[in-house]
Amino acid sequence: MTSERWLMPEGVEEILPPDSWRMEELRRKVLDHLRASGYDLVVPPLIEYLDSLLTGAGTDLDLLTFKLTDQLNGRMMGLRADITPQTARIDARRNGDSAPSRLCYLGTVLRTRPEDLGGSRCLQQLGAELFGQSGCEADYEVIRLMIETLALAGIEQPHLDIGHVGVYSALVREAGLKATAERELFDIMQRKSRPDLEVFIAESGLSPALGSAFLALVDLNGGAEVIDRARAELGGLAPGIALALDELVGVIDRVAAAHPQLMMHIDLAELHGYRYKTGIVFAAFMPGQGRELARGGRYDGIGGVFGRSRPATGFSADFAALATWNA
Repeated sequence: MTSERWLMPEGVEEILPPDSWRMEELRRKVLDHLRASGYDLVVPPLIEYLDSLLTGAGTDLDLLTFKLTDQLNGRMMGLRADITPQTARIDARRNGDSAPSRLCYLGTVLRTRPEDLGGSRCLQQLGAELFGQSGCEADYEVIRLMIETLALAGIEQPHLDIGHVGVYSALVREAGLKATAERELFDIMQRKSRPDLEVFIAESGLSPALGSAFLALVDLNGGAEVIDRARAELGGLAPGIALALDELVGVIDRVAAAHPQLMMHIDLAELHGYRYKTGIVFAAFMPGQGRELARGGRYDGIGGVFGRSRPATGFSADFAALATWNA
């Protein structure tokens, strides 16, 4: 039917005035701010060979990536589902010394399926990445930049969810689980299902101490008191937990000092991007909205597959959602 020719694929939208003009005005403001903050703009290609796209942070993106064959040489190519791995490649190729590198981007990403029910598969992804600098100051820098970017979009008082995947990682290493059991545990933790977790602990043969630790981790969310509870309940169970909590406190203290009105929620079972994240993880929300406005975290070593393993931290956001959130 002729009318069907007007249909767009599910999860693919066109942006028309006045939203398109609103996006363009915000694009100029945001990119100017990122430039003034010392971040260089990069424009990676929409399509690359798969062995580049699906490395480092990209390994979790395999199912989200549209794939096709290069008719010139027969190699498999992919339409990017995330720009972060591309910036890691650019940093590895572009910077020959150990100096920090600050890169930003704003471009289209395509995904085979939406991340959320009813979400888009064709996004305008905005992001900023800081390579070559570890520590709380670098993590706070990208969080501050995210908060400032949201403010440019008129989002003045977001809620910040923050955690550290190092706590969970340390417990998993201590448990010594096989790959299949670890995947099952990860799925349960993502759902925060205590009944399923209790069954898993009973069937997997975890020690009582580690079983209690994973159960405690599900409930370790809330305000600043979460850190003290975590130190008391988990602190001595596995190497790395104390350091992860110290790093988390360092970032939280900096955010609280600079943004005293910002609502923060600590969640030590937040594991988004766990397969490649190595430290602090965070996301920004507006009260009453379930979908995050922006998210990010630390992912050290991402450039190792390109020959340069460096500390890395950054954030990204669905730019169209930012530009039209209160339209």
